[in-house]
Order: sequence, then structure tokens, then C-alpha cells
Amino acid sequence: MNDTKKIGRPRTFDENEALLAAMSVFWAKGYDGASLKDLTRAMKISGPSMYSAFGDKRELYLKTIDLYADVDACAPVVAFETEPDLEKAVRGFFEAVITYATTPGTSAKGCFLASCVIANVDEVEGVAGRMEKAIDDTDVRLAARFDKEKERGVLPEDFPSKARARLMYDMRQGYMFRGRAGRTIEALLEDLDDRVKMIITP
Repeated sequence: MNDTKKIGRPRTFDENEALLAAMSVFWAKGYDGASLKDLTRAMKISGPSMYSAFGDKRELYLKTIDLYADVDACAPVVAFETEPDLEKAVRGFFEAVITYATTPGTSAKGCFLASCVIANVDEVEGVAGRMEKAIDDTDVRLAARFDKEKERGVLPEDFPSKARARLMYDMRQGYMFRGRAGRTIEALLEDLDDRVKMIITP
């Protein structure tokens, strides 16, 4: 008797690339405006393959949010955590944000969470929790760096780590908005010195 189980055909596409393609569709058309045909065409896969790998449209949407909100791979956060000098680290964070915000060649506008996902917080189950977690995770990571500088004696013990972390995140969103609205990289870098001082001055 042959007990060999059927082995499914291996996937012939990169899941991350497919998710990024789906994200671009959601970003450009919104959740409601993105049809399954739009999504599968952009992802370059069939409908059955999409359902098999990612589930239905809602599950696919949630997976794109998870991918975008992954703080571990967030370039500004990585720049902030890896630069030893605090002032340069804060500057590196904002420079990474500004560079992305002013890079042409994408139909996506602003931050995916702020410009697209936020509109579905009360409409799509699972979105609200992910939005809250994405913001909290970023705040925690940014605040942790300030806390390390307090331990090293670079910052005073009463430095408001959490408040400055939130301010950095909020400034990030502002830069994204201005950059996608057409402001040049030169214009956004103009007052960066003042913004950096605002963040690190006790």
C-alpha cells in the first residue's frame, strides 16, 4: 500500500514581492477600490494561488499591513539604532524618512498606515489592533535608544524618552506628508538642524 501523501506544487513566486505588489494596489486604490483582479494581476499570480498563500482579500490586506509595519526592517529606525552618536542618529532617522518621502517613481503617497490603512480602522476587522501595535512598537524602539543614552550619561535621567519618541514619530509623518505633497529634499532638509536639537535637548 502506498502511504505517500500528495505534495503540493512548490510556489513559483516570492511571497514578499507579491505582498509588496498587493500593498501598492491597496495604497493606490484603497481597500474597497482594490479588486481581486487588480491584486492578482499586480502580484502576477492566479486567484487560487492568492487564496492558498494569503487567504481572502481581508487576510491579504492584513498581511500587507504587517509587512509595512515591521519595525525591524524600518530604515529610519535602523539608522537611529545603529549610529553610535545620538545627534547623528536622530539626523540619520530623519534623513532616511526625507529620502524616502522625496523619492519619485511611486504612485503611493505618504505613509501606508496614515494615508490608506487608517481609513479602514472601523471597517476592516483586525486593522485597528495592527495600527495601535505599529505605533506602539515604533515608540518603544525609539524610546529604548534614549533610555540607553540615559544609562550612558549622555542624556540626563529625567529626559522624557517616551515623549521624544512620540515626537519623532509624529515628525516622521509630517515629513512624509510634505515630501509626497511635492516638497523637495532640499526644502525638507533646510530646518533639520533645529528639529534634531528639538528632539535631543533636555
